[in-house]
Amino acid sequence: MIPEGSDPVFDAEEIDSAVVRIAHQLNSDCAGGVWLLLAVMNGAVVFAADLMRRLTFAHELDSVRVSRYHGETTGGELIWHASPTASLDGANILLIDDIFDEGHTLHALHKHLVTNGAATVRSVVLLDKQHERKVEGFEPDYVGLRCPDRYVFGYGMDYEGRWRHLPEVYALLEAD
Repeated sequence: MIPEGSDPVFDAEEIDSAVVRIAHQLNSDCAGGVWLLLAVMNGAVVFAADLMRRLTFAHELDSVRVSRYHGETTGGELIWHASPTASLDGANILLIDDIFDEGHTLHALHKHLVTNGAATVRSVVLLDKQHERKVEGFEPDYVGLRCPDRYVFGYGMDYEGRWRHLPEVYALLEAD
């Protein structure tokens, strides 16, 4: 049972179609090279796993753990919990995240990777939240689905630390 006061945004079939579409584009764009898939934990765990199984080019997997939400429904300061263990020097990196909300996390990670020697950094997100509060001049290279400006959870994203296991994406109902 999902949390009371929420409704479905994307079902499992819509999500799967988006993952397949992104994988197809990545297989074309990244063919012939070796890429480091860098999943932003914990939210990207489900998306990264589903995407990775559909990739046909050579790749390695690592993760980075950063957070801005700290159990809240609005983001705050970026806190680093775990850095990648793979060498970034000269690496071709696919930075995989669950959602592009305002873009602070992805933008900071992109800058960090470039500063630490990555040759190429491309960002991949399942969801792009539709609003005008984005970091200016930065957007993900690959987007699965556009979602409303509401707090979403499921398919790897949590609400109050739970509900990541849901195969669909839900949104909290907006307060009156």
